[in-house]
Amino acid sequence: MTTQEVADKLVGFCRTGQFDAAMQELYGPNIVSIEPKSAPMEKVEGFEAVMRKAEFFNNMVAEFHGNEVSDPLVADNFFSCRMKMDATFKEGGRQSMEEICLYQVADGKIVKEEFFYTPTPQG
Repeated sequence: MTTQEVADKLVGFCRTGQFDAAMQELYGPNIVSIEPKSAPMEKVEGFEAVMRKAEFFNNMVAEFHGNEVSDPLVADNFFSCRMKMDATFKEGGRQSMEEICLYQVADGKIVKEEFFYTPTPQG
């Protein structure tokens, strides 16, 4: 798959809330995932670690109310999109979150993802 095809598939999965399916189909085995400093899991490496990170996040959420994903912007082996999510967290209540997501693609798979947002203070 080209970078554009990977980007379009990821956006399609995310718009329908199929985040696990996106990771299963599109993520490479050695993917690196980076969050902002002070986020609970700033950097994880490898497919299994990224899946555990997603499970950790999902376990913090009491209820999802909706999400929005922009069309992807593609350049070379990279693409970005803007994501918004409305969720009620088990600790912290209902929040609207917004982030820029940057992805790197190699051999038809996402090999790196980095998220840019202002983390909510924990505790």
